[in-house]
Amino acid sequence: MNRSDTHIEPLISPNQFVGLEGVTHLCTGGEAPWLKVQEAVYTEFARLKSAGYDGREEIYARGERCRSRMGELWRVLPERIAFMPSAAEGMNWLARGVDWREGDNVITTNLEFPSVAYAWRDLRARGVEVRLVPHRDWLVHETDLLDAVDERTRVLAVSHVSFYTGQCLNLEQLSDGIRRRSALFAVDATHAAGVVDVPAGLTDLTVSSSYKWLLATHGVAPMYLSERAEEQIAATCFGWHNLAVWPPQEAERTPEVEEKPMPERLEPGNPSMLVVMHLGRALEVLLSTGIERISDHARTLSELVSAGLKKLGFTVISPQTRSARSGNTCFLVEDAPAMQGRLAEMGVLCWGEFGRMRISTHLYNGSADVARLLAALSK
Repeated sequence: MNRSDTHIEPLISPNQFVGLEGVTHLCTGGEAPWLKVQEAVYTEFARLKSAGYDGREEIYARGERCRSRMGELWRVLPERIAFMPSAAEGMNWLARGVDWREGDNVITTNLEFPSVAYAWRDLRARGVEVRLVPHRDWLVHETDLLDAVDERTRVLAVSHVSFYTGQCLNLEQLSDGIRRRSALFAVDATHAAGVVDVPAGLTDLTVSSSYKWLLATHGVAPMYLSERAEEQIAATCFGWHNLAVWPPQEAERTPEVEEKPMPERLEPGNPSMLVVMHLGRALEVLLSTGIERISDHARTLSELVSAGLKKLGFTVISPQTRSARSGNTCFLVEDAPAMQGRLAEMGVLCWGEFGRMRISTHLYNGSADVARLLAALSK
């Protein structure tokens, strides 16, 4: 099939989003557009917020439905999902809670997002080595990561999909390799969750921002924690929500108090319930569409983008094999911010930084968006 002649309709109409009239939105990898149905979620939250105790109980019931939907998306039990304030906090929670010993090490890559690469920076003072496995011609090889693991490796931490290249790592291969050792496997799924399948059960920890491919916004990051990890990692932040203070203690505090298990264990206080409700609504859209269908759609559009960019003479740094693709297709450019600005003037929203442009295709994009991008780049 000639990909240049392929016509692909969006899985859902861009008219379902705010502000996309006359705009080609190809920057979900930076910030997703806002679903119009979210306006009703805010209205409902406002009504419940003013309804006293019963309203609060209903807000929390909506939160539990969101937790269930997140478990369905990641194919894990909902009670293994907690709501963190950010993906960065998820990785840092792990860094704080492991019983580190001098001589231990952490494995990650030198092409990682900072919140994954640097969650461990304070551990160096305790004699813990952070090994940054180098990419090879912009690709991170799973075998290189596993080859860096030894008997003192405590954590292998990676992004499922690279923010810089769009590479989708093989979690099954990494999980199989790391489970033969005693190390924990931690994954940031920020550029994967909502657009490609995230088999969180293969990991010990999976965390994701909500404001990109999950189509929600800032303030909540769903996080999966395995039973194995829960047994090994100490909680480092405490409050009324993750300790058994009510009803056992009532008003008076005692020297000792039991910790609650998952999911409350990771939630010392109230999560951002308004954002949880927004995430729940976005998950309805994603689940009703189907993650396999979304993934196939995004990867096919990625192939169209990649072929078109190569035809125009750009150097594409995203993987060319379909299984290693994602919603992000990236190419090198000398002045990425300037190109981002020029494209925006022509109604094409992309993300450009650090010497590369990132083209993000999601369920509301189609081949017409790709054609408009390529036409703008050819001018």
